Amino acid sequence: MRVATWNVNSVKQRMPRLLDWLDERQPDVVCLQETKLADDAFTALLGAELTGRGYEIGLHGELQWNGVALLSKVGLEDVVTGVAGAPGFPNPEARAVAATCGGIRIHSLYVPNGRVPDSDHYHYKLAWLAALTEVIANGPADQIVCGDMNIAPTDADVFDPAAYVGQTHVTPPERQALAELMAAKDLHDVVRDRWPSDRIFSYWDYRAGMFHQDLGMRIDLMLATDPVAERVKAAWIDRKARKGTGPSDHAPVIIDLDTAPDGDIGPVVPPPSAPRTGRKKTTKLPQSR
Repeated sequence: MRVATWNVNSVKQRMPRLLDWLDERQPDVVCLQETKLADDAFTALLGAELTGRGYEIGLHGELQWNGVALLSKVGLEDVVTGVAGAPGFPNPEARAVAATCGGIRIHSLYVPNGRVPDSDHYHYKLAWLAALTEVIANGPADQIVCGDMNIAPTDADVFDPAAYVGQTHVTPPERQALAELMAAKDLHDVVRDRWPSDRIFSYWDYRAGMFHQDLGMRIDLMLATDPVAERVKAAWIDRKARKGTGPSDHAPVIIDLDTAPDGDIGPVVPPPSAPRTGRKKTTKLPQSR
């Protein structure tokens, strides 16, 4: 079974690329984030195309912002939207959908960004993650928790730790919240487990040529409980989907369970041609320029 997660940054803008990617990669389960469409609009836009490809669809969307989806060829049972007990900002946002697919409880998540450390949105992010941790802790033995987590787990998951000082995604409280989520059900970061010392990113800012220089972050994660992690035969970032005209700023993350149709490829496919490394001075983030 192939499971993928992808922040598409507007499914309407990414529709032709998404459909071509589904045909090329043939995932059995797809978790989408930042769909930016209400459920009826998503269904009107993509329902027939996805059904024709054999997918059942679980949605939790809203107008213009946020939005998550779960597409499955291997069953879609007990669909639950939202996170029980999670706060809103100020109202609940469309950031989570879960279902049982092929015997695994799969969660498609778009974790709040946090914006600025110690801001109201930052504290909302931490409270939201605490509520999610309770849900995962009380879930079944076989789970995949994936999506845009908006947290780089370690300094190895950003191109230059010094560039992120004072920014969200890397602060100790965020990383601690992620660690507590993982500890709640002994979740494994299966991409990092498979490629412990490799340079791996899943997000590159659109600005300042960050993608072409491979100046990115790994914030799109695939976390799995022990029984599922033991079945992983391949785990990789589909960098090809970030290339070309009109891409999302995120690349899909893919894992293969039990069999690996493309072999044990990875960690980043295809690898960057000329990653920028060994700089003598810190690169400023585009938002800091």
